Amino acid sequence: MGQPIPDTGLRLQRANLVVADLERALRLYRDILGFRVDFIHDSPDDSYSYPVFEIPRTAKLRFAVLSANDEQPRSLALTEIRGAGVPAPELPRRNALVLNIETIDEVLAALADEGLHVYPEERLQTHDGRIGREIGCVDHDGHLVVIYRIDQAPAG
Repeated sequence: MGQPIPDTGLRLQRANLVVADLERALRLYRDILGFRVDFIHDSPDDSYSYPVFEIPRTAKLRFAVLSANDEQPRSLALTEIRGAGVPAPELPRRNALVLNIETIDEVLAALADEGLHVYPEERLQTHDGRIGREIGCVDHDGHLVVIYRIDQAPAG
């Protein structure tokens, strides 16, 4: 393996999820998880999303950009594909959004009300010994979202 490249200027801009129905996706990401919608617009016919996501040019795209909070602006995007099917992701799942949520019990109740698949809760122990809760859920388009909250500082 080669040497790591020194300071590349790396900055994570955002994650992007492809969805079949933007309004349905916003019920989870905006209304339940608490992301703020910064803007929504139709994508142009020459959008870079067509080739990189391998979307048929006959489909119409709509794009929403969301912020987690003021310190994490434009950290999530949702690309809606209309006029072409959006297949369920393959298993095993290859990616997940991992979100720290303070109001975890309220979010869990809302996930159940939305009818989303929620995995059994697990005890979380971080690499540095903090203890918390973690729960996975699957959104309407098959994307895995893991929410967690740290409840306890490391012992000692």
